[in-house]
Amino acid sequence: MKKVCLVIGAGSGIGGSVGKKFAQEGYHAALCRRSDEEGLNELVDEIKGNGGSASGYLVNAVKEGAIEKLIAQVEEIGPISVVLFNLGAQIGGRSLQDTSLKVFELGWQMACMGLFRVAKVLLPVMADRGEGTLLVTSATAAVRGNAGQHSHAAAMGGRRMLCQTLNAEYAAKGVHVAHILIDGAVDAPDTLGKMLGPELYQKLRETKGMEHDGLLLPEQIAETYFHVAHQHRSAWTHELDLRAFSDLAWWNHETAV
Repeated sequence: MKKVCLVIGAGSGIGGSVGKKFAQEGYHAALCRRSDEEGLNELVDEIKGNGGSASGYLVNAVKEGAIEKLIAQVEEIGPISVVLFNLGAQIGGRSLQDTSLKVFELGWQMACMGLFRVAKVLLPVMADRGEGTLLVTSATAAVRGNAGQHSHAAAMGGRRMLCQTLNAEYAAKGVHVAHILIDGAVDAPDTLGKMLGPELYQKLRETKGMEHDGLLLPEQIAETYFHVAHQHRSAWTHELDLRAFSDLAWWNHETAV
């Protein structure tokens, strides 16, 4: 029976690349996203076409019971050895007055409550098995709040603290929780591309990305995720930053990029 890597938030950027990497290494990649069934099917077909094993699921992770049902369904394929929680919580820059209670709560639902629900169902199972890894994609907002980021910063800061709390309870039981802070722009069409629009996105790729290596490449991020998931328990990484070589670190910035 294959080990399973469950990716919650398997778009064409980080999540999809992580799914492909784990499938290349012999895992079954269970790929979950909220929408774009066509794109999800293409990703699954690509993995299968390259000799890997994969399945796809459309799930609204905020919906009550959806995550729990997904995990139960995927566990029927095989034991979930690695889960990547890759849901974003970015709602764009908004002033305090333009941030409604509903919008503020939505960021928390995606960034914190969703992660809590995954952990509550899966980490005790991993602990009973004596092994398992929870990889959590995070953002600069987890360590630095900026104007217009009320929902995002509060949500991602909470995500970081939740990871620390989960580690405090489950690391000694053999479960590895890693909070991975993406400190920069990722070269992905369904995140950066949607935020900027196709023309600005392509211009940024030509001036900063591509051969310039100034944008984080999803396939390279996936290499790090795979490494972290397979570290020896005597030297686990619980938190790390990833950024392009030419970017300043988050602590050297006065404002968000």
